Amino acid sequence: MGNENVKKIMHVMRQAPHGTIYTYEGLEMILIMAAYEQDLSLVFIGDGVYSLKKNQDTAGIGIKGFAKTFMALDGYDVEKLYVDRVSLEERGLGEEDLVVDVEVLESSEIGSLMKEQDVIIHH
Repeated sequence: MGNENVKKIMHVMRQAPHGTIYTYEGLEMILIMAAYEQDLSLVFIGDGVYSLKKNQDTAGIGIKGFAKTFMALDGYDVEKLYVDRVSLEERGLGEEDLVVDVEVLESSEIGSLMKEQDVIIHH
């Protein structure tokens, strides 16, 4: 018997990871929601794909990098990580450049996933 309190919640990460607090706050919110056993998924679109880039050097801008925190999501049973293929390609990145395993999808596939969600939160 399913738990009717479980909501399908998608977080859409569109912002570059540094220079604003959107990505960091989004990550905190995701970890909190994961503790409540919601059905969470994350989609990285546009500059949001930079959040997952390997070997980010944030020392020069005086902040702690948090890309590795995305690696911890698996321990919270947050395993549905999707990346927009065109966003990756436009930034010269591929799956091998990312710190976590993701599923690369076409925009239309992401749109279909969005229609299945109870809640969509944009960061």
